[in-house]
Amino acid sequence: MNSISVSNDIVPVGQFKAGLATYLKEVQSKRNSLIITQNGKPAGVLVSPAEFDELRQTKLFIDSISRGLADSEKGEILTTAQLRKELQKNRVAKER
Repeated sequence: MNSISVSNDIVPVGQFKAGLATYLKEVQSKRNSLIITQNGKPAGVLVSPAEFDELRQTKLFIDSISRGLADSEKGEILTTAQLRKELQKNRVAKER
């Protein structure tokens, strides 16, 4: 994610509405975020589809790590042999 430029990447909602097509093209080509304000306060953020996908994948990855750490703290872990057995069982079930 690129850093935010206050002079270029923050626009009031009225200005955003008037230049919607331009802002959409700009966000896609530059892959930067656009902060949309309403009454002088942040009201929304526009990001490119690629940036959104990256953010979503990063969140899913971090959530997965958090679940793994929580399981580890609770002692819910598998040995390598147990993991291999579970993976093999899942492969066989998918082949059916």
